Amino acid sequence: MPHPLARIIGELKREPSRTGSIIITVFGDAIVPRGGSVWLGTLLEFFEALDIDSSVVRTAMSRLTADGWFEREKVGRNSFYRLVKKGRLTFDIATKHIYDPPPSDWTGRFELLLIGNGEDRDAAREALKNAGFGSPLPGVWVAPSGVPVPEEASSAIRLEVSAEDDSGHRLLSASWPLERTADAYLKFMKTFEPLRGYLDRGALSDADAFTARILLIHHYRRVVLRDPLLPIALLPKDWPGRAARGLCGEIYRALLARSEQWLDAHGTNENGPLPKAISELGQRFGD
Repeated sequence: MPHPLARIIGELKREPSRTGSIIITVFGDAIVPRGGSVWLGTLLEFFEALDIDSSVVRTAMSRLTADGWFEREKVGRNSFYRLVKKGRLTFDIATKHIYDPPPSDWTGRFELLLIGNGEDRDAAREALKNAGFGSPLPGVWVAPSGVPVPEEASSAIRLEVSAEDDSGHRLLSASWPLERTADAYLKFMKTFEPLRGYLDRGALSDADAFTARILLIHHYRRVVLRDPLLPIALLPKDWPGRAARGLCGEIYRALLARSEQWLDAHGTNENGPLPKAISELGQRFGD
């Protein structure tokens, strides 16, 4: 395994267990474009490259299934997992946030959501965070007008306000930890810049390309889903989000063909080999 990839895996091992989060990345990035269902054995083979024990993966899958993300189908002794409808809707919003270019048609208005104290409040809060909403006050969530509202927050009271002047910048600083997000983007670039340098000099094996692709999106997703993708007019001039997206897209495109070859050879669902990916896969990170 090339040194830059081995170093990224080493850094991952020093973090608290993120097996469940990586599973979400695998499904969102690689399995959903190929039908959304996969054999547990395919996942175990991938996690073996990360030196993560199969028992840890099985436990994480069981928890995610119990939490309503997946449904399991048994065929003989084999288990196959598929996203349920709720999980698919969440993935669709996240997919646009991660891979599509940031919106450029801001109207100068923000959308405010008022969340009550109902039993679904925690689920709504988590979904709003992942959709890019910020919270200037308890129970109040804000995003540039036009950002999709997740289903978990569909019962919120919705208002639209104008913030074209200084009030917009005050709302920004109260709603989003932009400095922390900027630091996370810089850390992401520091972690993956050596991998881009390696790819400029040579190619990875199919297995290493798939591993690198998943870890790339796993790290990038953790940052960009907390980024409200604010209009350029509201961002600092030295905002690193644009450079991070450029780096991620460049590496992703360099890894895509070989990583898909690994899935062609090793990916299986209840019907046999995984179907070919949808055409939109090749358009990710296109501007």
